[in-house]
Amino acid sequence: MKLSVIIVNYNTCNMLRLALNSVVRAAQDITNEVFVVDNGSTDRSLAMIQEEFAEVKVIENTKNVGMAQAYNQALKLVSGEYVLMVNADTITGKKTIEKTLEFMDMHTDSGGLGIRMITPDGRFLKESKHGFTKPWGIFFKLTGLAKYFSKSRLTDVLRKDWVEEFQTSETDVLNGAFMLYRKEALDLAGLLDERFHIYGYDIDLSYRVRLTGFKNYYFPKTYIINFNTKGKAKFSYTYIREFYGAMIIFASKYLFKVPEIKVEGLPQLYPPSYEVE
Repeated sequence: MKLSVIIVNYNTCNMLRLALNSVVRAAQDITNEVFVVDNGSTDRSLAMIQEEFAEVKVIENTKNVGMAQAYNQALKLVSGEYVLMVNADTITGKKTIEKTLEFMDMHTDSGGLGIRMITPDGRFLKESKHGFTKPWGIFFKLTGLAKYFSKSRLTDVLRKDWVEEFQTSETDVLNGAFMLYRKEALDLAGLLDERFHIYGYDIDLSYRVRLTGFKNYYFPKTYIINFNTKGKAKFSYTYIREFYGAMIIFASKYLFKVPEIKVEGLPQLYPPSYEVE
């Protein structure tokens, strides 16, 4: 099996239909399996999958267990050489999976890969190339954790070698909207930290994959359309609790002690060089 795709869904029936249609089409010439983990949806999501995507493997939860725990449920079952975790509010380009897998096959040092993201009106999303939204960048600067994310240029954004929209480059963090990982790298890093309910799980996993010695890459030679439905209620109490709560979890986890994943023969320290193709 070449590829395992995992989508976590919570009451996004219409968006999920688009996401599944696009990813099934993009992976049609690749041996694959598709998992949908449903977090207790009350809309027609499950009925829609059964009626329109009978080949999709469904994991049904009775409540919303969050993104990290839901992904872990499927990660324990996947059999692909690569694992794609993609949000339900994204549309995958026709050649996206083909091109990203080709890149990963050619770059054996790659543990994870993120790609160029655009909005439905064609606007480039800057978090594509470094994984961070602005609040996360500020948080890392204030706490001093930015030094562990040197390839995101959080403290020196004016450097001339900073990656541009269409430059393939090494990066620190993959954005959770589209994360393609080598299964070998995930096995070394371990499952997602389930304390991250909605936000922060992607940053934490990306960081731990780098600790194994693998690299993360930003690959702009293809794209996804990201509707970013999670970011539309930024002034709600739930958003504040979940978003800033994730920052507190991250700080308590890494601020005073950097974790070590000891893998024989693999380096634990990162050189300051920044690789751009």
